[in-house]
Amino acid sequence: MPSPIEFWFDFSSPYGYVASQLIDDVAGRHGRSVNWHPILLGPIFKAVGTAPLTMLPIKGEYSKHDFARTARFHKVAFRLPEKFPVGTQVAARAFYLIADRDAARARDFAGRVFRAFFAEGRDVADPAVVMDLVRAAGVDAAALAEPLKGEAIKERVKSEVDAAMKAGVFGSPHFIVDGEPFWGVDRIPLLEEWMRTGGW
Repeated sequence: MPSPIEFWFDFSSPYGYVASQLIDDVAGRHGRSVNWHPILLGPIFKAVGTAPLTMLPIKGEYSKHDFARTARFHKVAFRLPEKFPVGTQVAARAFYLIADRDAARARDFAGRVFRAFFAEGRDVADPAVVMDLVRAAGVDAAALAEPLKGEAIKERVKSEVDAAMKAGVFGSPHFIVDGEPFWGVDRIPLLEEWMRTGGW
């Protein structure tokens, strides 16, 4: 069985959202699975010395245009939320709490978070919205309420961010397959060709 694709993303990343709609199909065409890893870009941007694209002079306006254009190209519903970017700590914590019990349900939850933010304009930084999405994914929200506030899950997300940086992840989406890194939704065709050919 070929090794899985490691998929790193922030729930506040438009390109991560588009990639999330594509990557499982890409993996399936090559007999691969996908390990989903929500992370927080804030600490990574601090380490790299950059900021969210929309906050950068000149590049910001281009990026807003390109988010929508990229989504249209891939036929993915998209609208830039009024409040953007937002912190996604609660959503990331909920993902890992769910994933520890059911990876498939966690992926379903992740898809719901992305669609809620980038297709429906809901504020996924709001814990109440996150809990609605937990319930929609068929998870007992009440059972997650206390663990979500605990230090253990906060440390878990921090450790995921640390592991991402150690693996060379610096943006979203970021893929690693067979040790080879690919950054950006626009690199998916290269990732796919790498899997098809075994690399070059």
